[in-house]
Amino acid sequence: MTAEHTGAAPPPGSVGDRAIRSTRRTRRWGSWYVAEHRFLSLRAYAQTVTVTAIGNPIIYLYAMGVGLATLVDANLGTDAVGGVSYLAFVAPALLCSAAIAVASDEFTYPIMIGFKWNPVFFAMNAAPIQPGQIINGIVIAVFVRIFVTCGIFYAFMLLFGAVPSATGFLAVFVAVLTGLGFGVLLMAYTATLTEDTGQLAMVMRFVILPMTLFSGTFFPLAVLPVWLQWIGWISPLWHGTELARVFAYGLSEPLWLSVLHVLYLAVLLAVGWAWARRITARRLNK
Repeated sequence: MTAEHTGAAPPPGSVGDRAIRSTRRTRRWGSWYVAEHRFLSLRAYAQTVTVTAIGNPIIYLYAMGVGLATLVDANLGTDAVGGVSYLAFVAPALLCSAAIAVASDEFTYPIMIGFKWNPVFFAMNAAPIQPGQIINGIVIAVFVRIFVTCGIFYAFMLLFGAVPSATGFLAVFVAVLTGLGFGVLLMAYTATLTEDTGQLAMVMRFVILPMTLFSGTFFPLAVLPVWLQWIGWISPLWHGTELARVFAYGLSEPLWLSVLHVLYLAVLLAVGWAWARRITARRLNK
């Protein structure tokens, strides 16, 4: 009679023992296995990721620093926008926008792929990996990509002289929180979709684009009409940009407002993460 029939543990080193150990290891480290899978998937478009991470800060900062900033500073002075040059004013916003862009890439169509077009999420769930671990692993992988992208962007900000404050490096962490806070909500929404009928394209056009234009990215929110300023107040990009400016060049704002920025982004992250886990569990455990 085998160990399986008697209920006894299989002998150490046997096939059954290795299977049990593998199952326990997967249950414990499942989130990291999913993150590893996402990292390996990046190899398919690694060149695009690399070129984008390096090319975007060069293009945007050069355009703002040598192009638009030159015109603004020539007409308004080098300290006319928040007491700093236009490049210093806009650079933290571009940093947070870069985080939003990465989050939008990673939390939309790759999620649709995992559920529908190449349903690897169902395969993962057939193993001892839980739905919540799948979401956790995706968040871990995207966190790493956003952090690396923002780190590269910040390095170019330093090269362009766009960071007057010694605490400017903290803007990188603000940008990461901004990207994740918005991205997990987008991931949760994407997880609800069973068919692609253009919903994500509409999100790009009618949510992300207006958010970029009306979040104080290229000009202070106060210059907008009062009836449009509410867009900034609910925008994670505005909260992230304002907080990043506090660290990057010492933007003057009340302490309570800085705390509000952090709390708002943290709440978005917590709510979106929990929502995504719940939707994923419901879809995978039918």
